[in-house]
Amino acid sequence: MTELSGDPPYGGPKGHVRRRTVLLALPAASFSLGSGLAGCRTGESGSKQEQAPVNARVTAAQPAGPLASLAKVLESFQLGAPPWKTFDPFLFCVHHDDAYPAGNQALGPAASLAGRSIGSDFAGKDGWRMYHGERVPGFPRHPHRGFETITVTRRGFIDHSDSLGAIARYGNGDVQWMTAGRGIAHAEMFPLLARDRPNPTELLQIWINLPRANKLVAPHYSMFWNQSIPERLIEDDRGGKTRLRVIAGALAGSLAPPPPPDSWASKSNADVAIWTLQMAPRATVTLPPASAGANRTLYYYRGGSLAVNTQSFRAGVGLRLVADQAVTLLNGEKASELLLLQGQPISEPVVKRGPFVMNSQTEIQRAYTDYRATQFGGWPWSDSAPVHAREKGRFAVHADGRIDRAPT
Repeated sequence: MTELSGDPPYGGPKGHVRRRTVLLALPAASFSLGSGLAGCRTGESGSKQEQAPVNARVTAAQPAGPLASLAKVLESFQLGAPPWKTFDPFLFCVHHDDAYPAGNQALGPAASLAGRSIGSDFAGKDGWRMYHGERVPGFPRHPHRGFETITVTRRGFIDHSDSLGAIARYGNGDVQWMTAGRGIAHAEMFPLLARDRPNPTELLQIWINLPRANKLVAPHYSMFWNQSIPERLIEDDRGGKTRLRVIAGALAGSLAPPPPPDSWASKSNADVAIWTLQMAPRATVTLPPASAGANRTLYYYRGGSLAVNTQSFRAGVGLRLVADQAVTLLNGEKASELLLLQGQPISEPVVKRGPFVMNSQTEIQRAYTDYRATQFGGWPWSDSAPVHAREKGRFAVHADGRIDRAPT
């Protein structure tokens, strides 16, 4: 038996959410974990109480006996077409999964674009989408204010460019955490770097709210390179394996990189956690309790079947869990992938319109006025959908000129 200790934490169809529409009007292992995760739409709230226990233990527990008394699922819902349902402090959650072909000279698909609604291609023809891109897939220039985006890459690459002059290329396990704060415009393009083979691209994007006091802070982004994200591979007595990555929060002695300084996740009593889980057939994982009052949601988006304590579910379902009780997951006969989002609610009014999330309609109107007047710093790039040179590796250049390169 291995004992781990933690520390306080600082669908359906493949993804196709129209994130830029509003811009048209603008110029068997048993594994104990630590605290939880993040989500997507606002939901119910609860009072903040003491922080979750921080000890985690790995055992060879079986899904029987005492497990019958563990917490039941509060709510289940079909994931369906994205975005997925989320709960406070989360605003939005989407899974993009595209089987892109080989790339051309311009880093776009070396394939005909005939039959696609270029500029708004979400149909999934041939297993991939151009989204709002015209030559390269992705999301050209668009603004945000009042919340944060967390982009978790699985496969493929994203080229970032923003109104403050920052650029980056990240992918294959890297995470970008961006605080929009008082306002930033950015482009998220999916360059197809390989010319002699397919370019599969998969990512999860999560929006987490900012509290009223931090909605107009200075914009900021952090890069969590793949190598810096804690990962655990746990094997149970029967050989079942679970691979778990800690993107936010803490688990079993593994502390995620620090979130941006003004993030809700930077508050220790917010109990924010974001974990991804890959479970081998018949593997078992036990999640320890989080803090009472937290919203804790498990997104089971790939696999066959999963037993959650004593209840069974098929893939393609979201599960809202009792936060302050342990939960045991027993995977079925197919490998499964899950996302866990957890956090204490901010419990403030949420008014959301397109790329802006504030506390009142007046503040939303002001966001539109400010963007029309200032463009949130202007756009220093000659193209609304810039991509970087093919030979560029994974890197980040921040607005202050600081250069951050991915470890090799």
